Amino acid sequence: MARADLILDLIKNSFAGNKYQFKKVVEAMIAEERSKQHLQLADKLQMELDAMLRSAEKDIQGRNAASAAVAPVVNNFLQEVAVRKSFDDMVLPSDVKKMTEELIEEQFRADVLRSYSLEPRHKIMLIGEPGTGKTSYAEALAERLMIPLYMVRYDALIGSYLGETAMRLRQLFDFVSTRKCILFFDEFDTIGKERGDSHELGEIKRVVSSLLMMTDSLPSYTIVIGASNHAELLDKAVWRRFQIRIELPMPDKSSIKQWLELFSQKYALDFQYDLSKLATELEGYNFGDIETFSLTVMRRHVLALPDNNVKDIVKAELVNLKLNVTQDKN
Repeated sequence: MARADLILDLIKNSFAGNKYQFKKVVEAMIAEERSKQHLQLADKLQMELDAMLRSAEKDIQGRNAASAAVAPVVNNFLQEVAVRKSFDDMVLPSDVKKMTEELIEEQFRADVLRSYSLEPRHKIMLIGEPGTGKTSYAEALAERLMIPLYMVRYDALIGSYLGETAMRLRQLFDFVSTRKCILFFDEFDTIGKERGDSHELGEIKRVVSSLLMMTDSLPSYTIVIGASNHAELLDKAVWRRFQIRIELPMPDKSSIKQWLELFSQKYALDFQYDLSKLATELEGYNFGDIETFSLTVMRRHVLALPDNNVKDIVKAELVNLKLNVTQDKN
């Protein structure tokens, strides 16, 4: 059964003739029924909403496509990510942990906030160099909140014709607005560039404006995460839209040692190496490089069983890691 506050809002907006708010309330009801696995009821509500959208198409600004008809198209713009990470696998700064726990509490206790006419925060910007854990963070948050994670596919989203990208964005946002999920924009600067950039065409500027308006219209149960390696490229208005801004730094020696300890526990692997010294050897590399190195050591160890020397494998893979990173830079 839908929450009483949603039913009251539905009645109020229906009599007031507020079609936009009516639509948002129905979308919230659909998302709630889906989360309860009441899929048949959710589908029926969706069908009724789609019928209303078609008949009142001109009265709802920018919302001119029925979600059910759009869903097969939207699937081309989104990739559902298999969630394999959790926060137990990550080493995060204490301030990031605190902000994350506050966000999770707000999402889980959204009903309490709404009783005071407040909504949980749901827009997060992740800043950090490649390999610092931005995608892993999105996965871990999806795992903690027990909701699906969708990654935007720019190759399919960005069109070559005037207005095509904005139209596809509209379809994408209509799709996620009726689902409790995380919408993840990796390399957000690809689409959220500064509108004052003289090198960008007018089309990109229009796309940024559309993106900002659509982000504002999303309900708070749809979490938006933007990730960027180049914060300086982002439009200033984009910054204002994101309520939580998290910087994921390059790991220091202490963080690397802590990560190696977690990895060792998870895979029951004894590196046969002083972890403080190993962390010193790995200092300067990002978490992505360190994970690749550790998994390679694990593979070589497993394939060499029962006769192997893990310490020798670690030494050999440290050499390979330095060679690979040097080649990548060249």
